[in-house]
Amino acid sequence: MSYTICMKTPQTSPVNKWMPWILTICGSIGLISAFTLTLEKISLLQNASFKPICNLNPVFSCTSIIKTEQASAFGFPNPLIGLIGFSVVITIGMGLFARSKFARWFWLGLNLVSSLAVLFVHWLIYVSLYQVNALCMFCMVVWSITMPIWWYTTIFNIQNKNIVVPKKLQNISAFIQKHHLDILITWYVLLIALILQNFWYYWKTIF
Repeated sequence: MSYTICMKTPQTSPVNKWMPWILTICGSIGLISAFTLTLEKISLLQNASFKPICNLNPVFSCTSIIKTEQASAFGFPNPLIGLIGFSVVITIGMGLFARSKFARWFWLGLNLVSSLAVLFVHWLIYVSLYQVNALCMFCMVVWSITMPIWWYTTIFNIQNKNIVVPKKLQNISAFIQKHHLDILITWYVLLIALILQNFWYYWKTIF
């Protein structure tokens, strides 16, 4: 009697199959959001009384966000970073659909840039919640898609041996790979909980 052990190789891993979709869809959503924010910023500069389409109430107020110094953290509007970055992400995703192969240094570069992006996004989340005390819907969309771009790029790199995991951390790595979606959902839930808690004074007037 013989037994066959079936193991998922990096090529058959669900994450490998999802990567073109993750990068292309998330990149497209991010690009649209960044483009919209850029137009809103230009309109606001042209007309100080202009009201962005995402000015809905005291909490969802894009004007409050756009006018802050943090909205131009590097001396120019933050959405310009998104216009460039998300265009690159879409290009990589479409390249994967075309079965392009990228070198290890390329994937590590994407991991590094997306890591910086997710750190920047969480700084902006902190600023929005605890300094400006307002939310921008299009900014929130950018937050929500930057997270999976970084998360699945990291998992992709681990599974394809672009990132070498030390033996001491292999059990943690295996757990992360098995529960990647659960962890991402938990991440979203924590972010939503922070938003609900910080603006509860307003939400309770609605419910």
